[in-house]
Amino acid sequence: MTGRRAKFGAAVGVAGGVALGAAVAIASAARMASAQRRPVLDQIDVPHNYYYREMYLPEATSGPSSVSWSPDGRTLVYSMQGSLWMQDVNSTDARQLTDGPGYDYQPDWSPDGSRVVYASYRGSAEELWILDVATGATHQLTTTGAVNVEPRWSPDGKRLAWVSTALHKRWHIYVSAFDHDTIGAAAPITTDRDSHLPRYYYSVYDHYLSPSWSPNGDEILFVSNRGHTWGTGGIWRAQVGATDSARQIRDEETTWKARPDWSPDGARIVYSSYVGRQWNQLWLMRADGGDALQLTYGDFDATAPRWSRDGRRIAYVVNATGNTALRIIDVPGGQVTEVRTASRHYRSPAGSLRVIITDSATGRTVPARISVTGADGRSFAPDDTWRYADDAFDRSQRRLEIGYFQTTGESVVAVPAGDVSVDVVRGLEYEHETRRAKIVAGHQAVVRISLHRLADLAAEGWYSGDVHVHMNYGGAYRNDPLHLRMQARAEDLRVIENLIVNKEQRVPDLGYFTGRIDPVSDSGFLLFHGQEFHTSYWGHFGVLAPRSHVLLPGYAAYVNTAAASLVPTNADVADLAHAQGALAGYVHPFDTYPQPADTTQPLTDELPADIALGKADYMEIVAFSDHRSTARVWYQLLNCGFRIPAAAGTDAMANYASLRGPVGLNRVYVHVDGPLTHDRWLAGLKAGRTFATNGPLLGFTMDGHAIGDVIRFNTAGHYTVHVRARLRSLVPVDHLELVARGRVIWAASNDGHRLTSADVDTTIAVDSSGWYTMRAWNDQATAPIMDIYPFATTSPIYVEVGDEKVRSPADKQYFLAWLARLDANVRAYPWFNTESERTHVLGQIAAARAEFEKR
Repeated sequence: MTGRRAKFGAAVGVAGGVALGAAVAIASAARMASAQRRPVLDQIDVPHNYYYREMYLPEATSGPSSVSWSPDGRTLVYSMQGSLWMQDVNSTDARQLTDGPGYDYQPDWSPDGSRVVYASYRGSAEELWILDVATGATHQLTTTGAVNVEPRWSPDGKRLAWVSTALHKRWHIYVSAFDHDTIGAAAPITTDRDSHLPRYYYSVYDHYLSPSWSPNGDEILFVSNRGHTWGTGGIWRAQVGATDSARQIRDEETTWKARPDWSPDGARIVYSSYVGRQWNQLWLMRADGGDALQLTYGDFDATAPRWSRDGRRIAYVVNATGNTALRIIDVPGGQVTEVRTASRHYRSPAGSLRVIITDSATGRTVPARISVTGADGRSFAPDDTWRYADDAFDRSQRRLEIGYFQTTGESVVAVPAGDVSVDVVRGLEYEHETRRAKIVAGHQAVVRISLHRLADLAAEGWYSGDVHVHMNYGGAYRNDPLHLRMQARAEDLRVIENLIVNKEQRVPDLGYFTGRIDPVSDSGFLLFHGQEFHTSYWGHFGVLAPRSHVLLPGYAAYVNTAAASLVPTNADVADLAHAQGALAGYVHPFDTYPQPADTTQPLTDELPADIALGKADYMEIVAFSDHRSTARVWYQLLNCGFRIPAAAGTDAMANYASLRGPVGLNRVYVHVDGPLTHDRWLAGLKAGRTFATNGPLLGFTMDGHAIGDVIRFNTAGHYTVHVRARLRSLVPVDHLELVARGRVIWAASNDGHRLTSADVDTTIAVDSSGWYTMRAWNDQATAPIMDIYPFATTSPIYVEVGDEKVRSPADKQYFLAWLARLDANVRAYPWFNTESERTHVLGQIAAARAEFEKR
């Protein structure tokens, strides 16, 4: 027998070969009730909620997120930390106007100065509310159970316009009369229209966003993708109630954040744009159209602009320092003033909480992720630290989604008086801890939490990494490598592959590419800027550690653009990546199991062709997709004799305020011989010395051979193989299983309890060639893991018996049917640049088919 041998520390508890499953030592926890995560605001029926939720819907950010002027121009009202605040422009004192029980956003001050209308999210819907400025009293305006955002007063204060999903769960503009603190019958002024355009990131139905009134109240501005395939669309102008006859005055792609605002003199419009660059800035244009000119400059975002009532100043939001902040620019003149907040005066009695996190073994403070939750379900974060929120939650467990922040070891949080809970997570190798504290108004409570290790995998040569992170991707914050390193350390993550990628024509991290390790890297952390090739037709494709250049354009099959052709295919991209020393692999493959025989469902993913052609170096098995569906396809490819390492990537948009999970939510552990270097880590990944996980930690050997090894029996026969495995998990696990050729051949007996720890020592009979993986998973979501369910799998250990090859006729036929679908799609595709391109792609599919036929 040949292959590298490895030991797993304390993984072996019982010596000697025994009957299947007989030597399992288990520490367990009582089975918890099933949990079911659903997206926040799941009443919206628009594709890709992770885009519009962050880029369009208001989110709680540590700094300001939206702003409006008082009629006299002396005071601003803005949203910050999920509450409304008021501040004089010449003062550094801020006064809180609202304080729960939900999160309040997007204030607009009435023309007479008496009221503020705003959007309030309280866990199930987003409704419009009214605040009486003099008394502080609030009451609800809309009761649709829909998502109602971007409210704007008409100039005479007698009408309100806003965006709602009340009609068919899509974005429409509504207008209603306002009188005596109530609104009349509300109806959409926009038409629900099927565009028949092949949109990928947006609904086939047109949307209408960001209303703004003309000074005389007769017309309205809005953003719509009417006639556009990509982006949220241009800026349109229409008579109120006659939007079907609207005319587009600015043809631009935009991506959710244009938010045009009409000047009080009626002549100009200010809006936010990233045209020709990577960051949003403010632009001015004439109200009747024409060319736009840039108003602000910088390598950061400037968004949410609002004119003062005298038309001489514009307030807006920037993320120049990373966190969000308010600025005012004089027009004309261009003088910029920072609106600073030195003191905050809270509406309700408040105190503070100091949280100190230490490692139990060393007693030293350590970075971690912290969630501080009040009695009403709201989350709180320090003023100088980015706050985040989960993008889904289980309504039976929480009233609002969990919010959190990352600390370097010690943080202070302002919180309302009363009871709070503190939850702390530091990656996957420490136990999850929860404490409770009572906050007394005017006082500071101190909570010290000592974290206990579950495992120290780096001591055994296993280093965690996330192969799919986007440092910046159109989010509220402005990230950089130093801050990304802090995020990684809080999650106890050693390696980040930051994948440069476009969002439409914006590519925020392009300037960071060097082809070398980022300078913030050190002995404990490695950062490399690679690429995600963003072809939604063929499947998104990761390029790790390219040495020469970023592949541009970074996408194909973008209909109605110059990149509409299916060339380059992912196979072509893999060749380009390999030519500059990079690895290439498939990211977040499948949300559901593909059914090639079901021609009613689209199937264009190139994965099996590229595996057959030897183009893909890895697959993200644990990813922003369904882990079991992806693993099932992976198993079938392995059954055809292909050897594919398991990787993991979060697809973390690391500058989002509302995201699927932090960096390292999905991570791959790679075994490295010797000190950690990026080249060694990638070599281990390519060699399949990995396990992928979002929670459970796995160890696995067969006859002393490590994950990724090949066990070779030179002659046919019946053999007994010694299996050792280990499970450690910060959450209880439902299933611990040994999988061979796609079948579970051994499962831990847990007697109706979930497992938190297991050491396995057993034997299995082997008489044929095959592959073996150990996996652990749960039936449902399990806090604090912010994923659809916990799942972990090792890469295979391969077994060769005599001259037998690993083959599966049924799986071969499955992939041949898949390739036949690809072939038919390519023959019918209308947007190749030349017929030679079509011939090239058909040749790749034919070569892949021939490889499967041989198997």
